[in-house]
Amino acid sequence: MQLWDYLQQPWLYVTLTATYALSVITVIVVIVGENRNPVKSLAWVTILLLFPAVGLILYFFFGRSIKNKRMITKRKKKRLRKSVEQPEYTKNPKGLSLNAERLSTLANSLTDAPVYSGNHVDIFSDGQSKFAALKADLLAAQRFINIQYYIFENDSLGNEIAEILKDKVKQGVKVRVIYDHVGSFHVNSNFFKKLRNAGVDAYPFFKVAIVPLASKVNWRNHRKMVIIDGKIGYIGGMNIANRYLDGGRKFESWRDCHLRIIGPAVASLQYSFARDWNFMGRELLEETPRPDVAGSSNMQCVTGGPMNQWNNLAQLFLKAIASASKRVWIQTPYFLPPEYLLKALQSAALSGVDVRIMIPKRSDARMLGLATRSYFTECLRSGIKLYFYEAGMLHSKVLIIDDDISSVGSTNFDFRSFEHNFEGNMIIYSDDVNQKLRDIFLADQEKSMRIQTDKWKLRPLNQRVQESIWRLMSPIL
Repeated sequence: MQLWDYLQQPWLYVTLTATYALSVITVIVVIVGENRNPVKSLAWVTILLLFPAVGLILYFFFGRSIKNKRMITKRKKKRLRKSVEQPEYTKNPKGLSLNAERLSTLANSLTDAPVYSGNHVDIFSDGQSKFAALKADLLAAQRFINIQYYIFENDSLGNEIAEILKDKVKQGVKVRVIYDHVGSFHVNSNFFKKLRNAGVDAYPFFKVAIVPLASKVNWRNHRKMVIIDGKIGYIGGMNIANRYLDGGRKFESWRDCHLRIIGPAVASLQYSFARDWNFMGRELLEETPRPDVAGSSNMQCVTGGPMNQWNNLAQLFLKAIASASKRVWIQTPYFLPPEYLLKALQSAALSGVDVRIMIPKRSDARMLGLATRSYFTECLRSGIKLYFYEAGMLHSKVLIIDDDISSVGSTNFDFRSFEHNFEGNMIIYSDDVNQKLRDIFLADQEKSMRIQTDKWKLRPLNQRVQESIWRLMSPIL
């Protein structure tokens, strides 16, 4: 019997169809049985029913859960905490308002993160100033450099920093680099191989291989941190790539936000890096930070990821928004909020809190931009003020609450950051830092267009249809 004749046998067609249908039904049963967010579960079920073949592939790549798994053992966690512990800077931080105290207590309950006092903060809103400061600090390093970025590009900026790292190794400085394998997937592997050959310990987070591809591709390390000698730390939204300096080929400029921290809070960045480093199968780092008290800001590093039980950063944002009495100002490149956060923002606005959300008018991810716009009508109806930033790509991830609470980090205001990515934000309890971030926000507002309800209703029908379609996918984008 010829192969073609064999493939046309009715029994084979029936068997394959039955197996396929059983696979779809099994996955749906698994999704329902996991008792996840019903909106997200319904999105997966809808995709599987409407597009079974595509849905099965998407689920195996992006749908599975690793919630409640440990990144590090209790014993190693205890050792690591002991190595970075600085009780003299974490006891009874002064100047916290009642809301700040409650928020810091929640953050500590979620992530075992203490509040560190005595910190100085520099705020960078452009890549030129941030990378100039970073390169100067790297050149001055004496003990160790720990670098973690979602993207470490093989361009002129990336190569300049790579050469600095290689030179520091020759000077006896220990240099480690974590880059995300998917975020830097397009970067030629020889770039990182040359770093390793020069003595830099450069390794990918959750390396994606052919066989276990579906088990890792969805969980990405989106953190952007640098720790130098345990004294200086960086955290924020900028990766290492030329476009953060000049906007790249698509944008005239790139607006972002990054922090340079001097003080005891650098220990919390070191703890986060060391935990990720050990999770990757590397040694447990027990380098003792040597912080200098440099200012008056109270700070708390909060990390989140797909292994956490409570969706740490979403819980923290929910508490901050719900407790606000004056203002909730948000800058985010993508606005795809879970239902409970959308309701919190609406409740705040309806109760008289000044709620403002700023996003880029032109996004670097078109489908995310369309899905973002699908939430505008609900926001406008509740009195939330929406702004399109028009002077380039807005990539800042900033949350400003009242007069004394701020958050800067890698977390976008979307499902992926809250549920799938490994993220890191610095929560700052400081009137001074809050005021500086408000000034930056207001300066950006001058370069933005406020979205008016009557004009928004007049947008083309085809745009509304596209927004609605991508809105259905928002829980899994």
